[in-house]
Amino acid sequence: MNRKSSVSLGPGASSLILIFVALAMTVLGMLSLMTAKNDLKFSERSAEVIEAVYRLNEKAEEHHMQIEEILSAIAADSADEAAYLSGIEDALPEDMEFYEGEITWTESDESRVIDCALQVLPLSEKTRTQWVRHDLMGNTGDEEWF
Repeated sequence: MNRKSSVSLGPGASSLILIFVALAMTVLGMLSLMTAKNDLKFSERSAEVIEAVYRLNEKAEEHHMQIEEILSAIAADSADEAAYLSGIEDALPEDMEFYEGEITWTESDESRVIDCALQVLPLSEKTRTQWVRHDLMGNTGDEEWF
């Protein structure tokens, strides 16, 4: 008793497999397209945020340069450390504060703030200031994130 068993597929089986493969490829192609579109949107948004942060950093560095120029002028006119420190407070722009040897100010746009602070170094130092704080914060309504 020798029985051979064979499985035979009908003539439509290859067409069904071909249709299934075509549908699977179409779905995968659509998923790839949607993923690429979302990645592009995310990249564009990231570039916008980075550019905004760089603009804020540029403003902070411009103010730092302005402070350095002010301090150099005051140092040239000051005879001692006390005269130097008292001249700083009078010469700073209104949006900056001088307290306990630190000059503080903020740079902001619609949704971000950079909190800046420079330590004023003694007259005997070669450099006039040193960064103490340069913190980026985002404003999301009433809450701030760091």
